[in-house]
Amino acid sequence: MRLLIIGALDGQIGAASQIAMSRGAKVSQVNDIEAALISLRSGKGADMAMIDVNLPIRQLVESLTNERINLPIIACGVNTDATTAANAIRAGAKEFLPLPPDPELIAAVLEAVAEDNTKLIFSDPAMKEVVSLADQIAPSSASVLINGETGTGKEVMASYLHSKSARADKAFVCVNCAAIPENLLESELFGHEKGAFTGAIARRIGKFEEANGGTLLLDEISEMDIQLQSKLLRAIQERVIDRVGGSKPVPVDIRILATSNRDLAEAVRDKSFREDLLFRLNVVTLKIPPLRERPSDIVTLSGHFAKKYSEMNSIPLRDLDPAAMDKLKRNPWRGNVRELENTMHRAVLLAQGDTIGPDAILMPDGSAVPEATHSTAALPVQNTASNHPTEGADSNAMVGRTVADVEKHLILNTLDHCLGNRTHAANILGISIRTLRNKLKLYSGEGVQIPSPGSGHRSAI
Repeated sequence: MRLLIIGALDGQIGAASQIAMSRGAKVSQVNDIEAALISLRSGKGADMAMIDVNLPIRQLVESLTNERINLPIIACGVNTDATTAANAIRAGAKEFLPLPPDPELIAAVLEAVAEDNTKLIFSDPAMKEVVSLADQIAPSSASVLINGETGTGKEVMASYLHSKSARADKAFVCVNCAAIPENLLESELFGHEKGAFTGAIARRIGKFEEANGGTLLLDEISEMDIQLQSKLLRAIQERVIDRVGGSKPVPVDIRILATSNRDLAEAVRDKSFREDLLFRLNVVTLKIPPLRERPSDIVTLSGHFAKKYSEMNSIPLRDLDPAAMDKLKRNPWRGNVRELENTMHRAVLLAQGDTIGPDAILMPDGSAVPEATHSTAALPVQNTASNHPTEGADSNAMVGRTVADVEKHLILNTLDHCLGNRTHAANILGISIRTLRNKLKLYSGEGVQIPSPGSGHRSAI
């Protein structure tokens, strides 16, 4: 945990720093917002910032947003009234921390922000095998590709690898390649010089330089534009990068980890991913099995999340009764561990009586959770979302239709099923979000009505 403290905090800075460092945080301090921005642009990086509540918090939040710096902000103050604390939250702070600092409260805030991302909770033999391989390769500097469905814990595994490596005391920096627009991803990775493009108001150190000496995680790397992949390949091969608008190469010393929820070998065949880049990344592959293939982990994780959210919400811990556990075991868990966590959070809040019963195991809208039959769990996800005939059904309905027509029907039906959610539909279909958007743009150009996000009803993109 890298903690940046902004402001003097009425003389409480020393005490807060000491408590944070005793909890394992690496602390740096600046006096004002401009100095904080300079520090962040320079590549020093931070995982969380604590700011004096009397400083202009909204200005900091807006500056971070404009420069695409993702940083949780904790406001702090001495003898602060409720109105000032509330205004800090409205300005964009995630939490308010009263001073003088309480050691347990600071520890709780640090833990909430860090979310203990290096802690792997598992008991199933399938997961034990993966973790055993991870332990074996963690001390090396080899690039690792972590593959698995959405929500299986790929980023947690990456954090675990870093924590077990020789670089554990250095920075662990993550870039979500799917969340950053294509035209900004190069700057995010490699940095830029002042004036390199519109909005480049100052030199900005990229994630490669920020991770220097440590580990860089390229999350969902399959979503990276193929033109940028060539620059990434050079950076990995030669361990040098070029800032956007820069005039000389910059050497870097990093370990590369990458995640993908797609089969990158298939992406190579589709010509959406470079084969030589795959070879560079894929020294070792860790394939995390989906939760439905880890039955004992459903039991272990359910208990873990029940305890976590009972404590978080100050609710007495209840055990799961056998009927509730049976219901959890029958769920296909398309969202994997992330979906199970959300389900258990709801269950803790909704449960009545001395145990968590089956009535508390619900979907976000209050409907019953889906159940998988033995055959359903073994089928590809696409078949559960599509209205088309599957193997064993009347396949004559497919005769006379073109492949393009069947594909269009499958994509649109799946998008309807997902209520227009592009990301969910792409995951079910086993294609990238970029491929899905390109297909939808093509269909829209043909005059087809496209399901709009959140509705499932057909409309333009």
